[in-house]
Amino acid sequence: MLKVLLFSFCLISFQLGTNGQDHSHMHHNADSSQIMADTSMPGMDHSMHHHDHDMARSAMSHALSLNLPMTWDGSGTSWLPDATPMYGHMIHTKGWMFMFHGNIFIRYNKQDITGAGSRGGEKWDAPNMLMAMGQTRIGQHGLFHFNAMFSLDALITGGSGYPLLFQTGESWKGVPLVDRQHPHDLFSELSVSYAYAFSKKVDLFLYVGYPGEPALGPTTFMHRPSGMDNPDAPIGHHWTDATHITFGVATLGLRYGKFKLEGSSFTGREPDENRYNFDKPRFDSWSGRLSFNPGQQWAMQVSHGYIKSPEALHPDENVHRTTASATYVFNFGDEKYFSATGLWGMNKLNQVAGSNNLLFEGSFRIHKTVTYFREEWVQKTGEELNLDEGIYGKDELFPINALTVGGGYDVLRAGAVRFMLGGQFAWYHPDARLASLYGQNPLAFQVYLRIYPSIMKMHSM
Repeated sequence: MLKVLLFSFCLISFQLGTNGQDHSHMHHNADSSQIMADTSMPGMDHSMHHHDHDMARSAMSHALSLNLPMTWDGSGTSWLPDATPMYGHMIHTKGWMFMFHGNIFIRYNKQDITGAGSRGGEKWDAPNMLMAMGQTRIGQHGLFHFNAMFSLDALITGGSGYPLLFQTGESWKGVPLVDRQHPHDLFSELSVSYAYAFSKKVDLFLYVGYPGEPALGPTTFMHRPSGMDNPDAPIGHHWTDATHITFGVATLGLRYGKFKLEGSSFTGREPDENRYNFDKPRFDSWSGRLSFNPGQQWAMQVSHGYIKSPEALHPDENVHRTTASATYVFNFGDEKYFSATGLWGMNKLNQVAGSNNLLFEGSFRIHKTVTYFREEWVQKTGEELNLDEGIYGKDELFPINALTVGGGYDVLRAGAVRFMLGGQFAWYHPDARLASLYGQNPLAFQVYLRIYPSIMKMHSM
């Protein structure tokens, strides 16, 4: 717990320190792309009216386009809906604009609270992350941007991560992590990008990360407005967005209006057990993604990728991953919104039938109160669940259903920092053949104190 309190103190101090310089009123409307193009970045025409100058200082464009609002920014190079609420703090300096964001859940987590099976666990831990980003205009048409994301998961939770029934992926001390979510690396993203605006409708960009996130899958769960209130990773994480920490990625993309086409070359191997180092870049895998934002409330994508040898314990296994998703955000007042995401992901190994993941999640906020849910259906093999091959079969598929319902309430606001008390229940319904290990319907429970920044206000023009 000392590690948790230390990280919390650092996060609070950091947020309060930035609050004195915070410019958190962003102007936003249906034609915000033109606003961003004309006024949002340093180096603009100083003959503009004083009102326009004030508006410019309070806005920040999309990371990969001078002609899109920052609300479209997802994780890596992904898109979110234009109506997405944003939590963070913005700082303006001469020639640069910076934004900071963080999230920590100090919690008690107990899986299988009724003792229905033998694979549940319990732990005090604190899933967390801290982000910093900045950008500056280069000439009339260029935009330089950087992202930095850090996590103390490994320091706080240890190398084996936190208990989460039916979760799979990666390893610790040469043993596959099963019924546990692996910790994220200290350096979760260090990336730079350059975008060039040919016109208000056309942008070309290059994104390079070490680590970074390739163009594969939807916006990662911890950055989706429908998923960021839930402390847990989806149990289908390695079917959709597990490539969000990739040591070596380069993405080239082209935007035309509301469409974006991009391709990536990246390292297929997932992060190793040393969560504090920089893994070897390989650039042995590829992906492509088509994104479409049809209106202010929607963001859609389809993607496919070839991932070479993602698991260190199974170096001969390569994965073809296909995903499709839609995210919806509806604002109906000041700090009143509903967000939902539906997604599908499929992993296909050579000579093995594809396994699927379906997820539907949502978050509903009214001022200080938030409620959320997540429904998942995922197929996992006997090998992934580390089952006895003589009994279950290595490649046999086992369907698993999981429903999570939770909520929280902001009990305190200290400057720019919010403190939320919350909790959640998770109900699992695995394949009947797994009942001897998990029980028929195991239940999980957790209670937490969440520390996170305030929402950035949006004002219509």
